[in-house]
Order: sequence, then C-alpha cells, then structure tokens
Amino acid sequence: MLKDDRSRFLSRRTMLRSLAAGCATVAGVRAARAGNDDRLLDALINQNQSADFGQGFDSASRTIKMPTASLPTLSPATAQTTEQAIPQYEAIVARGGWPAVTGAERLRIGVRHPAVAALRQRLLIAGDIEGSAGVGDVYDSYVEAAVRRFQARHGLSVDGVVREQTLRALNYSAEARLSQLKTNLTRLRAVSGALGSRFVMCNLPAAQIEAIENGAAVSRHTAVVGKPDRPSPEINSKIVEVNFNPYWTVPVSIVRRDLIPKMQAEPEYLTQNHIRIFDQHQHELLPQQINWYSEEAVNYKFKQDPGDFNSLGSIRINFPNPHQVYMHDTPLKNLFGEDMRFHSSGCVRVQNVRELVNWILDETPGWSREEIEQVVKSGEQKSARVAKPVPLHWVYVTAWATPDGVVQFRDDIYNRDGLGNAVLSRG
Repeated sequence: MLKDDRSRFLSRRTMLRSLAAGCATVAGVRAARAGNDDRLLDALINQNQSADFGQGFDSASRTIKMPTASLPTLSPATAQTTEQAIPQYEAIVARGGWPAVTGAERLRIGVRHPAVAALRQRLLIAGDIEGSAGVGDVYDSYVEAAVRRFQARHGLSVDGVVREQTLRALNYSAEARLSQLKTNLTRLRAVSGALGSRFVMCNLPAAQIEAIENGAAVSRHTAVVGKPDRPSPEINSKIVEVNFNPYWTVPVSIVRRDLIPKMQAEPEYLTQNHIRIFDQHQHELLPQQINWYSEEAVNYKFKQDPGDFNSLGSIRINFPNPHQVYMHDTPLKNLFGEDMRFHSSGCVRVQNVRELVNWILDETPGWSREEIEQVVKSGEQKSARVAKPVPLHWVYVTAWATPDGVVQFRDDIYNRDGLGNAVLSRG
C-alpha cells in the first residue's frame, strides 16, 4: 500500500471508530431518556463533555487498567495522590452519587438480570467501565472486567462474580466513600513522612502486608489481623529478630477468654494440642490438677510445643512494642483465602511468611534462603538477630489513591472512620 493510500486508510479507520463510539454514546443517551434515568444520562453525556470522566482519578478512560502491582499503599506521595482524588468524588456526590444495586444475589458473565443495568451505571460513574461498553441488562465481558477491577481496588477476591461481599462494597454510598477519603487523608499525612527506603507495612483494615524497597512493593502478603473486639494496634517499630520453630506461650488474655472455656467444654484440649502447663517454679502440671472453673488458671504458664500444630507455625517475627504482639506463621492456611480476615487476638498472621523473612534477613550473614529452609525443616529452635533492623508500620488506612489513578477502599472494620450506619447507597 502506498504512503498516501495508507494515510487515507488510517484516517478512514479512525473516523469509523469515532463514529462507532459516538453511536454507542447516542444509543446510551436514548436508552437513558427512555428509562427516565437522569443520572445515567448525565454520566453518558459527561463522558464526552466533562474532564471528570475523561481523565484523572478513577476516570472512565479509553483503557481502564487494573491497579499497578508494584505501587505501595504507603509512600511519601500517598497523601498527595489521595488529596487529588477527593475532587473527583466530590463531583460524583454533587451529581447525585451512584445507584444501589439491588434484587440480585449472584451475578456472573452470561446472566441477564434487571440489576445489571444499575450495576453498569454504578461502575460507569466510579470509572470502572467505559461508557462505550453500552447499557442493558446482560452481564457481558465488559461488565465482568469492570467488576474484576472494582474487586481489586476494594480488596476482594478477583473473580468477576458479584456475590455478597462485592454487592456490599458496591452499595456503599458515594458520600461515605468521599468521607473515607477525607478522613484517611489526615491519617496519611501523619504516617507517610520519613518512611525510609526499606520498610514493612501492615495495613490492618486491608489485612495485607507489603515489603517496600526504593518506593516499590517488592512483595505482598495476605494477612489475618485482630478481630473487631480484639483489634490489632497501630504500631511504629523495627523488626529485630526472627524465631524459627518457636514455642508459643499463651498470653493471659487468651488463657482467660479462650483457653479456660475450651477446657471446661473439652478437658482433653490441652493434651491434644500439645500445650503444657508450668507453675511459677517451672514445674510441669497435669490439666487435672487445675480448677478450670476458677481464676486459678491465669496464674500458670501455658506453652505449646513446636510443630505443625503450633499456633505460630514455624516462624515468629519480633519487634519492640508495648502491646506484646508480633507477626507469625500459622497452621490455619485456609484463613488466607477469605475476604474478611479478622480472626486473631491482636497478632498478625502472614501468608508466605518465609518469603517475607528471606527479605528481612537479606542483609544478615548466615541466613540465606537455603539456610532458612534447612532450619525450618530441621524443627530445631533457632533465632536470627536482624543485622539492620527493618522499620515496621502497622497502620489503619481504609481509603487511598496511587499515582496510577486508582482509588482503593477497605471496610472500616474497627469503626474508626465515623461513618456509623449511613454507608449504603440510596435505591
């Protein structure tokens, strides 16, 4: 094809694509008028006429991307990028927010359901789907891709299926999300200062850990954090030691809340779980020697032997703090597969904890990846002092934005955002 002919061909193809996109928008506008849906009409018109949906944070751009994996939750720039996202959500609220997605228990690709039309509108307004993807009640590949993006930026299992947790996140109101952004901006300004080039961050409401090096998240780890009635604390400390194949000394709070009731119901519980009892003189006692219906039990030390059954798993990560908490492995790996991972009594369980420990001990002589694996397999109790203690931050951040234009939200699991019950979208 000659150069001039090729130029005319490309121009014609560009024109046809523009016409097709325009027709799709016109069709959407007609559908909105037919359904008397002013908010959908405004959103479709604004797609072509307003910068709010053409660029910027969470915008319905030509190519909507998933969150960038290497961008950390916490960085010196996080406060600034979050502040820049706030006007976008103020504009959404000013236009009336987004609709509730109701009347559907499960939506997935191929399904035709009246709720899909509201779902499309909800995703369009927040910038998870392009306006050119059309309207209608069919859950097609465009909707599935948009739901996957929505799930990714809300910390949910990314499978493209709308179930209970995804539906609940969809139905948080725009006002509630805007309020979260403003509340968290204050938090981020307080914690995102001099972080250093190498640190570990655990975001408690996200139940996620990140190892950060030179401004990038070099690894991410799903976590299990404290229950709402036993919240994990916010902490700024340094990781100083790693224990391999540790004993678990049961904290007094867990003895009182969990262990005593367990022994009252199951007298063989301690024996079955390899937990031994010691008095103040380090003399071992039998479970039958303890009155489990009195406060007597809290005066003893309870230690669980190392092994696959141990509540700490094979690794414990230590750092100075007044709360007597730490990070550790766990034999209950199934908990990492849940969307709501708030099961502990304050400590933090770490998925793929050996990868995190390999990174922590990277500059500590004598603790290569191979040496760590050998110690874990041996079952021998050993401890590694970290040559260069690694800064650690446990933070409470439920809303933030990253430089790729993606705004992330998490549930206010400890009720610290001041939202109360006013979080659901209007139907």
